[in-house]
Amino acid sequence: MNQHIKIPATAWQTPQHSHHIEDWQGLPYAEAEKTYTHFLETWLKDSNAYTNTYFSRYFEWQGVCRESWFFKCIAEDMLQDQGVFITKRAHNDYVNETFPFQRIRCELNTAQVKQASFYILFRFFNADSGDLVSGGYQQIVFANHQRRISRLPAAVLDKIRTYEVPFAVAGE
Repeated sequence: MNQHIKIPATAWQTPQHSHHIEDWQGLPYAEAEKTYTHFLETWLKDSNAYTNTYFSRYFEWQGVCRESWFFKCIAEDMLQDQGVFITKRAHNDYVNETFPFQRIRCELNTAQVKQASFYILFRFFNADSGDLVSGGYQQIVFANHQRRISRLPAAVLDKIRTYEVPFAVAGE
């Protein structure tokens, strides 16, 4: 007599982990094909009287790293003849203090890459100690010169996706 045993799908399927962009620290960065690295230095002008780096500098660092990555890795012309990049959303979490004359290492990845938008993920580390000092993300939307959302060129999307941190979004 044959007996059939029902094996639940959870026993043989690879689990799908749901992540949220707000939980940027816990994303599976190691699963990205590439990570862009850029170095910055802090100066006296970046700090207050207590020599703590101004919080606004962390957002400036996001912009510098984003532009460097796009210029060096995606498109040197910044797609100026095709449209504009609009920052729809920006977020930064302060984690540890930085002070003048420190080197900061930025690691940049992407997430949720779609036809006309994507997230850029930023992690900033003290280059000497390796300590995480801040991180966050920006949601970028591509638009034509009339400011209407437009598809990114396929070749550009392919390049952006090489930096993508893969994760399932809850509800998808």
